[in-house]
Amino acid sequence: MTSHHADTRQATRERLANDPNVEVLIIGAGINGAGLFRDLALQGVDVLIVDKQDFCAGASAAPSRLIHGGLKYLETGEFRLVAQSTRERNLLLRNAPHVVHPLRTAMPTHSWFGGIWPSLKRFLRRPAKIDDRGVLISEVGLTLYDFFGRHFRSMPRHSVLFGRRVRESLPDVRHDVKALHTYYDAAITQAERLGFELIDDGCRAHRGALALNYVALDSVTLDSATLDSVTLGSENVEPVAGQQSGQAGQGGTEGVTLRFSDAAGEAFEVRPRIVINAGGAWIDEINRMLGRETAYIGGTKGGHLIVDVPDIRRQLDGRMIYFGTPDGRICLIYPFMQHVLVGATDIRCDDPDQAVCDDDERDYMLEAVRYLFPDLDIGPERVRYRYSGVRPLPRSDADDPGQISRDHAVREDRLGEVPLLSLVGGKWTTFRGFAAEVADDVLARLGRRRDLSTEQLAIGGGHGYPQDEAARDLWLGRVAAACGGDRRRAITLLERYGSRGEVVAAHCEAIAEGQQPLASLPDYRAGEIDFVCRCERVERLGDVLFRRLPIALSARLTAAVVAEVATHCGAALGWSAAAREAEIARVHAIAWEHHGVNLGRPDAADSADAVSQTGTGAGTERGEAR
Repeated sequence: MTSHHADTRQATRERLANDPNVEVLIIGAGINGAGLFRDLALQGVDVLIVDKQDFCAGASAAPSRLIHGGLKYLETGEFRLVAQSTRERNLLLRNAPHVVHPLRTAMPTHSWFGGIWPSLKRFLRRPAKIDDRGVLISEVGLTLYDFFGRHFRSMPRHSVLFGRRVRESLPDVRHDVKALHTYYDAAITQAERLGFELIDDGCRAHRGALALNYVALDSVTLDSATLDSVTLGSENVEPVAGQQSGQAGQGGTEGVTLRFSDAAGEAFEVRPRIVINAGGAWIDEINRMLGRETAYIGGTKGGHLIVDVPDIRRQLDGRMIYFGTPDGRICLIYPFMQHVLVGATDIRCDDPDQAVCDDDERDYMLEAVRYLFPDLDIGPERVRYRYSGVRPLPRSDADDPGQISRDHAVREDRLGEVPLLSLVGGKWTTFRGFAAEVADDVLARLGRRRDLSTEQLAIGGGHGYPQDEAARDLWLGRVAAACGGDRRRAITLLERYGSRGEVVAAHCEAIAEGQQPLASLPDYRAGEIDFVCRCERVERLGDVLFRRLPIALSARLTAAVVAEVATHCGAALGWSAAAREAEIARVHAIAWEHHGVNLGRPDAADSADAVSQTGTGAGTERGEAR
């Protein structure tokens, strides 16, 4: 059976070889790039998005997995950002109901009037540490939060418990908690999958929309009076001549050479009218490679833990707890899959390729949990998985990284006559709004008008998602029939893929042994892995385990799981035995180095050697289009 993805990838190579002209080139397929790609494709723009690694393999795969309005941004007076964030949160609950769900959130307070003066200082953009947000300041903040979240509201307003009712709600919470405010935000279970679905939606919407993972920058050629060619990585890169404003070049021949990250390393050139740098924490590095010296990014590292603590999970009862620590940091803890997610640190990071959640961060977050639940046992042995990513925040001199704005902005440079737009900042919640703003700007530069709004447009498995019990029962009955009458299997597919689960079920039914459960993961089927590999632009084993499916994220990564999934991936993608073993070694190295999961396999050096020798790719999985 021929791989659908292999055919698509080859067709894209041939299309670009025959005609290298594209209207827009997006470098970096994190959430900002993916959101913009989909929006432009829906407007009929010929757009190419590339990433040196997989789609959403960088910081976009390492968030706190919250879709939230940003309650703490009220303290710094970023009312516009809060208004936009709460609105986009409400829209995502409608547009991506398969992966974005309401999250009841509890906020403990330790006093009646604490935090008033520090909050005023922060509002005035003066440094201040808040180690106690009292009942009064919390009530004011949540009332404002409810007001800003009134558009497209689908969740209740906030409420508050006092005294004995706090103990009944959280028996093991620290004894000085006087009140427990409850409000609603949202969580995203599979952020990486939603990122891929944006790419997939764009490709389906317009034949001129092309997407390539594992494609790196190689060089840039400019028809300019002062600069003919820039080779990436050169120490003699000169500033690029050109204006700083105006329409996109109509007849320029500026070209960008890209190179596939496989054994052949085939290079090809594209000639865009506009270049978008959506490289996240790597924006300045990408600009330098393009011949522009910029200092737009001052990212901070955010570490997270997946922890096995049944006592806490039981008391959370589906809620997140959003709480302050004695050092003034904000932490969070909430049920995630079968475990508990704890986050997050906020540490300045100069090299995003080296961003890992280290032992010091792990211990800090565990100590924060012990501060909230002092009588419960939670040590390093409870950590099942950890991850870290670098937030692409704007460069700032602020002493407290937590005070750096999470807002977004566009910075413009030029590549000869071609505009180079860098997407700085932003967050998961606001990606659609940010994409719409940039898309409108791009359309104006191209002399075009918007054809379709993405405001209330479903994403991926949210298309045709059953919205009520009757529709849900109908969908489950139809899909269960394709699963041998197994209704529980149909429920699993709906939760994992949304409405697209019906296509997955049909694929499993259509191929030999497609309904066979995996020995190491009984709730997954052989046909499911086959479908993902053939139809979802998979190149590496890690694409399946870490991003397309929540296998690693649910803390179920074992040596047996890796080996069995690799066998099915190899069959679907035509890997040799040596390539399959190299992919296994590579995943083992990534699991240990980046996620603290010891699968008992070769170390990183052995893995890198094996990968390079078999031509399955090289490098880490941390970067976005470097």
